[in-house]
Amino acid sequence: MNIQIGDKGIGWTDATWNPITGCLHNCPYCYARTIANRYRRSFKPEFHAHLLDDPIKRKKPTKIFCGSTADNFGNWVPRGWMDRVLEIVRECPQHTFQFLTKAPQNLAQYNPWPSNCWVGASATDQQMMDKALDTLTQCDAPIKFVSAEPLLSLIDADLSPLDWIIIGAQTGKNAHQPDQWWTLKLIHYAAKARIPVFHKDNLIIKPKRREFPRVQAQPALFVL
Repeated sequence: MNIQIGDKGIGWTDATWNPITGCLHNCPYCYARTIANRYRRSFKPEFHAHLLDDPIKRKKPTKIFCGSTADNFGNWVPRGWMDRVLEIVRECPQHTFQFLTKAPQNLAQYNPWPSNCWVGASATDQQMMDKALDTLTQCDAPIKFVSAEPLLSLIDADLSPLDWIIIGAQTGKNAHQPDQWWTLKLIHYAAKARIPVFHKDNLIIKPKRREFPRVQAQPALFVL
């Protein structure tokens, strides 16, 4: 398990945990594939049973992002892999487990989700947002969210089915910032839906919002 430290880590989580690695989506902006290539590591989907007990060893309540170097719900992932991951999740009620996927159509098969899970879908454009909202309504999870990162185009959406939205820019080579109007529109829709907003560090906007789902009872932080 990799503890996130300062602005060099993923700001919306405390730690990453990757008992499953690799992905077949072939997104051109994928940071995980870039890192794997840099260190000459395979990006073929794999299951790492020896990492399953990592959350059990950590007693301090922690937000744990499961799958920062994979898509745990891709069509290529055997159901048995995720069943074993969720067994660990249920054994660790002190932690909050965060899951994020570009294949949200596969989330409902794990209903009902454990009470310590936040379940999200990525949405970089209108088509992905429409799919995310449609499929997340069928997902029986206590917290449902969308990560609009990288935000690549204007999105119009009723965000009321959600509990949280993350907004971020593209990273890596040839990365670019989203049009500010695209970001402001999502903030507007989040306000209408009365859901919290988290701006990634890579997003150029002021003030930055660092809000979490209300279940956490955390105050919003504004970074100027």
